[in-house]
Amino acid sequence: MIDLSAINLNRLTTFVAVVEAGSLTAAAERLGLAKSMVSKHMQLLEQEIGVGLLLRSTRKLSLTEAGRDFYEASRQLLQSATQAIEQARTGRHSPQGTLRVASPIDYGVLVVAPLLSALRAQHPALKVDLVCADHRIDLIAEGIDVAVRLGKLGDSGHQANRVGTLRRWLVASPAFIAQHGTPATPQELAQLPAIALTVVAQSNFFTLENAAGATHEVRLQNIVFSTNTAYASRAAALAGDGLLRATTFSVQDDVAAGRLVRLLPEWSLSESDIHALYPATSHLPQKVRVFIDALKAATGD
Repeated sequence: MIDLSAINLNRLTTFVAVVEAGSLTAAAERLGLAKSMVSKHMQLLEQEIGVGLLLRSTRKLSLTEAGRDFYEASRQLLQSATQAIEQARTGRHSPQGTLRVASPIDYGVLVVAPLLSALRAQHPALKVDLVCADHRIDLIAEGIDVAVRLGKLGDSGHQANRVGTLRRWLVASPAFIAQHGTPATPQELAQLPAIALTVVAQSNFFTLENAAGATHEVRLQNIVFSTNTAYASRAAALAGDGLLRATTFSVQDDVAAGRLVRLLPEWSLSESDIHALYPATSHLPQKVRVFIDALKAATGD
């Protein structure tokens, strides 16, 4: 086993800086050290581990094969150390820095934005950058700390934390019901005017289940209004265009206020999960942790 006490781990920082800066001179400027000191650190590091890491010439500096492998390992080690220190510090203090969150548009506006504002009220040192979009965002490329995903997760390589259940209701406006009547059975739904959210797979097809375990497949055959945004579909439902299969978080206030009516409440639509997704790490930043905890509390699951 290697005796780490014989190796000055501070030199790893210098080595990583040399590789990323591209030269001893640039690394010295970045670290605020004399070039001779940086060169000395590299010589001592190579002596300590017994392997040549750098190929030096008058024109450029490059890595040996062992140096390339050692750089990746050193970079990951320093990153883990930084995260561990941050975790230790923020475990004692209020979260701070900028929390970058990605979310689907409707969930971001109706659920995530108010939650983040409440978090900022509790933790004034915390800043927020909320990115709302209905397409899948690349967390690493766009520097996202945590993303909210509704429904089935793909294989992303990121860590996922289930934070709640996504539920849907069938709803329609009182004006729609006055004109078309209240459906008493799932069989009556197929021919009624309906609203379709086109970003949902098979938006005109779904399965209902009652408390006794009976199921009924519904295929809506009279789509009168199609749209690619949940906001527009809700607006169409409020206007009386048709019945709508909507997420509960987007219409529950309308149902409570009587602007929309839940149809066939004894029948349930299939449920799915809500996840918080974040880059794989051994030390979850405190700002991400408090957001996930708050999101779990908000969903009530």
